[in-house]
Amino acid sequence: MTTQGQRQPGEAFWIDTEATTLREADHLLQSLVAELALPEGVFGCTHLVRGERPRVVLSFTGAPAEVSRLLMDKGYEVTVGVPDAAGRAVVYPGVAGLTGTVTVAELVAGSAIDRVAVLGGSGEPAPEQRIVTRDHIRPEWRDGELVLTAMPAAGGVLVPFEVPDPTPCCADH
Repeated sequence: MTTQGQRQPGEAFWIDTEATTLREADHLLQSLVAELALPEGVFGCTHLVRGERPRVVLSFTGAPAEVSRLLMDKGYEVTVGVPDAAGRAVVYPGVAGLTGTVTVAELVAGSAIDRVAVLGGSGEPAPEQRIVTRDHIRPEWRDGELVLTAMPAAGGVLVPFEVPDPTPCCADH
């Protein structure tokens, strides 16, 4: 298992994509991970790029060196390093086991996530606090730690702040 809060050693690089939404970037990232058969210890993150051409880029950390060559062969421009320190993790050690309802202790012990932060709360939730994952756990890197932001929900449980299928702004127009 991965050391909490540490991206695995190995090549770190990022690719620019034409993705303009997190959902699109998540799908592309997961497709590339499956297609390239990346090992369990790899971190795959999304990063928002603002400016003249807003988009979402993808980073990979801990991937075998040949992965960057395979991505270049697919037509992607590969840049060494990560675009910023605040990536949103989509693929990371233990993510596959974060389904259904888990406790904070199970989430932290069974994945690369270091801690859970509760919106509007002070301190961290108790280890036995239940989290309904909605099968969509997207922690973010903050000051070198992988942190899941959660919020209180009905029934005394927590849910991840990011919902799996957000309603687009102005969807009713």
